[in-house]
Amino acid sequence: MRIVIAPDSFKGTVSAQEAADLIGSGIRQAVSGTDCANNLEIIAIAMADGGEGTAAAFHGEQITLPTTDANGRLTEASYVYDDATHTAFIDVAAASGLPQVIDDLRPLTADTFGTGVLIADAQTRGATRITLGLGGSATTDGGTGILAALGASPLSATGYALQPGGAALRDLDSIDTAQLNIPAAAMEWVLLADVVNPATGPTGSAATFGPQKGASSEDIAALDAGISRLCEVCEIDPTTPGMGAAGALAVGITWLSTLMHGTSSHVHLLPGAAVVAEATGLAEYIADADCVITGEGRLDSQSLSGKVVGEVLKLTHGTPVIVVTGQSLISPPAQATVLELIDADPQAQFIDAGHRIAALLNVSQ
Repeated sequence: MRIVIAPDSFKGTVSAQEAADLIGSGIRQAVSGTDCANNLEIIAIAMADGGEGTAAAFHGEQITLPTTDANGRLTEASYVYDDATHTAFIDVAAASGLPQVIDDLRPLTADTFGTGVLIADAQTRGATRITLGLGGSATTDGGTGILAALGASPLSATGYALQPGGAALRDLDSIDTAQLNIPAAAMEWVLLADVVNPATGPTGSAATFGPQKGASSEDIAALDAGISRLCEVCEIDPTTPGMGAAGALAVGITWLSTLMHGTSSHVHLLPGAAVVAEATGLAEYIADADCVITGEGRLDSQSLSGKVVGEVLKLTHGTPVIVVTGQSLISPPAQATVLELIDADPQAQFIDAGHRIAALLNVSQ
């Protein structure tokens, strides 16, 4: 039997690789000493969809440097740099993520400046392409923090630099590029989104994701107005699917690249899960699998649209799938069995899941 284990990370608990390895260990423990032990092949693949852990799915050197979090506090963050392809793989969540500021949420002023520091550093190392994983941000600033880190300053009508964050963008009049880091701005941009939401409106970035970033109803209105104004000044269509990912970060990047090249042809807004699946060769592994195991922290209505679980299900073509999750809020998708984790420490949770999966597959007898 060949089993492919391809989960997303379980945010705040274990990485995708840790989840896959622990589940695999649990299955192997369950079959130890049985006839199945020598005829069982387990392939563990760390998946991601643009959120936390996306950069780790790609090959390269890990670079760690000082930067700032979404609240402007000094921190350290890492990204992956592949010198062979001159590509930097950066998770927005690494510097500008929600976990780093969960103790002090500031939805109106949180910004992506710290991510811009990583981007600028990558360019100095020879990067000509930036692949940004857009999930898990604490920000709704339209990417203006990145612009500021690259020397493009959002200004009010009176010529003063705006305060960080999305709310201040309501007063945006222009963006000063006198100090622009031109080599960084001119790079190729691959933006990996884990959602299809537009930038603004009732299903936009602020309305949909603002509450989890600490935004009240009044904050959401202010942020949505700020992103709307940014789209107006930057001449960006806010209804583009995926433009709302990471606090509408793609708005600022698209404006920047268009400024440099005359068109947006150097910006590629793509579904993160599909790109990671292709990079890892997941479809080829699944084609010969007898069972596929995937999972994420919470299985909900978004899981089947742009997320890892949905991408895995799309690739299985009838192969049995087991979805491991901490909490399931929807009915099991077709061909899938949902297995909820027990209440225990992370290692015990996933080892136990492996034991139960072995029983479900009847390979522990």
